[in-house]
Amino acid sequence: MRKAKRTLHPSLSIHAAPSDVFMNFEAFLSNTETRVHSHPWGQVQLISGGILEMDVQGTRFLAPPHLAIWVPPGVMHCSFNRRPLEYCSLNIAIPLTGEFPSQTSLIKVTPIVQAIVEDFRHRAINVAETEADKRLVQVMLDQLATRESQRHFLPTSDHKYLAPILAAVEEAPTDNTSLKEWADRVHTTERTLARYCQAELGMSFTEWRLRVRYLYSMELLRKGQTVKEVALTLGYNQASPFIAMFKKYSGLTPEQYKNRLTAPV
Repeated sequence: MRKAKRTLHPSLSIHAAPSDVFMNFEAFLSNTETRVHSHPWGQVQLISGGILEMDVQGTRFLAPPHLAIWVPPGVMHCSFNRRPLEYCSLNIAIPLTGEFPSQTSLIKVTPIVQAIVEDFRHRAINVAETEADKRLVQVMLDQLATRESQRHFLPTSDHKYLAPILAAVEEAPTDNTSLKEWADRVHTTERTLARYCQAELGMSFTEWRLRVRYLYSMELLRKGQTVKEVALTLGYNQASPFIAMFKKYSGLTPEQYKNRLTAPV
């Protein structure tokens, strides 16, 4: 995916946490980039509508809306989003982070967490003051504080064979070049490429490309294409297998995803 001109997001001047748990809500424009920074608290980064890319000490993390990025205290990071998105950071004091992963990870966003975040966003609440809101914050922490996380949704590799292939697929998600054809282009064998995919990416080439197409389908749905149009664009003969693929990753049908994009805030 070719990078457009980026807008540098202004730094947030928070020198002291206002509470053990506080939230920051923002609406990021397309091609917004944050400076490299860290926090003395843990941070769960949640988004709605787009895809958040984050660089953490040279490793890329990519999170669609059904996943949040957990950044432990003191870890240097910066982020970038290609499309507009609604952003929320849930900032958590160190004593409350014991049940979170020890390294930067992707955490599943449950419908309960999403509903609470949207409720707080709607009511412009950054710090819970009432007992009822404090209970909601505790529910969010209970839902998010899990060891059941994943390291990457769309891993990358600098391997001499894989790097040009992965870049080309991200640039053209609907390209149907087979692994054998790619092997011929980079002067190796299909079996060798398949082995490197498992070793470097932790998954098959087919699975990796399917994830690229899932992310691309979100962009097409945001642009207003119908579910059937997106399915045909991705090469499906009918909508049902596309719907199954989309739900496998997001937990939502494409139509439910479109409805959330247009739901009033």
